[in-house]
Amino acid sequence: MQPGYYRDLSNGAYHGGEGVSKSQLDLIAKAPALFQWNKAAPEDPEKASALDFGDATHAFLLEPERFHQEYAVGPVCDRRTTAGKSAWAEFESQLGGRTSLEAEQGRQLLLIRESVMAHPHARWLIETAGDVEASIYWKDEREGVLCRCRPDKTVPALGWLLDLKTTADMTRFVRYFHDYRYHVQDSFYSDGYAAHFGEPPAAFVFLVVSTSIDCGKYPVRLFTMDSEAKSAGRSEYQRDLSTYADCLRHNEWPAIETLSLPYWAKERI
Repeated sequence: MQPGYYRDLSNGAYHGGEGVSKSQLDLIAKAPALFQWNKAAPEDPEKASALDFGDATHAFLLEPERFHQEYAVGPVCDRRTTAGKSAWAEFESQLGGRTSLEAEQGRQLLLIRESVMAHPHARWLIETAGDVEASIYWKDEREGVLCRCRPDKTVPALGWLLDLKTTADMTRFVRYFHDYRYHVQDSFYSDGYAAHFGEPPAAFVFLVVSTSIDCGKYPVRLFTMDSEAKSAGRSEYQRDLSTYADCLRHNEWPAIETLSLPYWAKERI
């Protein structure tokens, strides 16, 4: 794969192709051997086809065509009754490989979308012209390895990057975003954008949507990282990228992870 900006690369081609991604660097950060394990380990087909409500929400908001190709909302019926079982069986017979959602889940998706569209800035991010799931490939200047990222939405005309996150707990997202290395994602994606477009993005925005009710509504919030978080994220991904490049050069992938006592356990000693 050559460095560049690809609008029409399929999700399967992206995830199965060349280049190291942020999610792979997350594995490298834990133990480099996990990078190799993740590529070789079999995937349970039943789990792979199970409903991922986060992906369904993503598709419903940003890729409505894909949503209708991959998901189907079932009828309102009581599946404990004969009539309900019959209605659901008829629905399943027409799925054609699509993932089914309960009628209640379909209703929830509609409410979540309406909640997002009620937020003026979130609505603008959803409706403004841009490229959904475009892929960026670039050569890291320090390590010389091919990197890749796939922002949920790129708005080249304005220099904006959007990442859509779903959470069951908005408060927890705010407190623990660091644990999920979203600050690393920000810096990695931003540097990839700069490598291709010649300048850093004007903004990297996290659109966070709650899948849980709070005071009768599905909360919607927008976040950006401050300079300290961005700097820390850049340092972390560059460290992981150096580890990855070293593993490639020597074909050695360390596997042993170290366990340390948590702070509360140390206080008991």
